[in-house]
Amino acid sequence: MTSSDVWTAEQAQRYDEEGGMFSDEVLAPTVEGLAALADGGAALEMAIGTGRVAVPLRAKGVPVAGIELSPPMVAQLRTKVSVEEIPVAIGDMATTRVEGAFSLVSLVYNTIGNLCTQEEQVECFRNAARHLVPGGRFVVEVGVPSLRRLPPGQAAVPFDVSDEHVGFDTYDVVTQEAVSHHLTRQPDGSHRRGTPFTGASGSHVSVWRVG
Repeated sequence: MTSSDVWTAEQAQRYDEEGGMFSDEVLAPTVEGLAALADGGAALEMAIGTGRVAVPLRAKGVPVAGIELSPPMVAQLRTKVSVEEIPVAIGDMATTRVEGAFSLVSLVYNTIGNLCTQEEQVECFRNAARHLVPGGRFVVEVGVPSLRRLPPGQAAVPFDVSDEHVGFDTYDVVTQEAVSHHLTRQPDGSHRRGTPFTGASGSHVSVWRVG
């Protein structure tokens, strides 16, 4: 088991309600890019979640499998596709193996940050390499910390402020750790905390190729 948190059933059920990351302008280029990188082969998505990317990627004809630490997230995925359509191994992405060889392994939407130690992140890269065919690619997408927006003495930077949602990131520049916080307004005027990071901050996407 890694240091990663396990998403609860309540969090999994709310995940698909986060509209921005499901919009066509976000998903369409993501899926197109991943399909191109798969180059006719199969894809493995680490931290597959509820299938936000995997389901439309499969719809484009790319065979997809997944690894996911949270059973409730996979339960949400199963409301969309069967185990035959997208098989998923329950386990951590640093050590869990799945059957098959893949031309693409992906780790999108900041999920590399779920591994809280450098050692675990290195093991994740090694695990990706174990699943890839020669010439296969490992894609990692991760947010870029907004440290330039952080005044001296302040530890938080807002990334979304609206009537419905307030989101801010807190940074520890010594440990190089960041935590995203969310306050979502409910119909009765109260606020809900703890939903996934959905800010429109800059991001970094890297593609690693097996020689």
